[in-house]
Amino acid sequence: MSGTPPEVWILPYSRVVGQDDLKLALELNHVQPRIGGVLIAGQRGTAKSTIVRSFALMTLGELPVTLPINATEDRVVGGWWLDALMRGETREQPGLLEEAHDKGLLYVDEVNLLEDHVVNIILDVVSTAPCAIGFQGRRARRRLMQ
Repeated sequence: MSGTPPEVWILPYSRVVGQDDLKLALELNHVQPRIGGVLIAGQRGTAKSTIVRSFALMTLGELPVTLPINATEDRVVGGWWLDALMRGETREQPGLLEEAHDKGLLYVDEVNLLEDHVVNIILDVVSTAPCAIGFQGRRARRRLMQ
């Protein structure tokens, strides 16, 4: 350990009491990714987010890729770096789904507040892979979230 406290303190996974079914689902999905993910639903204050974050810290050594509520389509599937476009260059910006695929976990809180088309994109990627992504005339095939 470095001796400096982390910016965000998260309760260790082994210290969370209860939610045994959720823990089992995360653990099974971790050892057998072909399960396809875990959808968590429950009342506020039942440690859902804490368990997911602490599980990610335990298994990945870092917090999960988090999809913000205001995520746009290009942020989810990828697009172009705008600063590069302003200079006349084309540099692809990976989307959150690609980042989550690389890290192994995508965390979406309050999925009911997301735009419908963003939810549809996520569901499409989870159910069909590889995913063909078109960037204004260019196509790329990437294996995302499977």
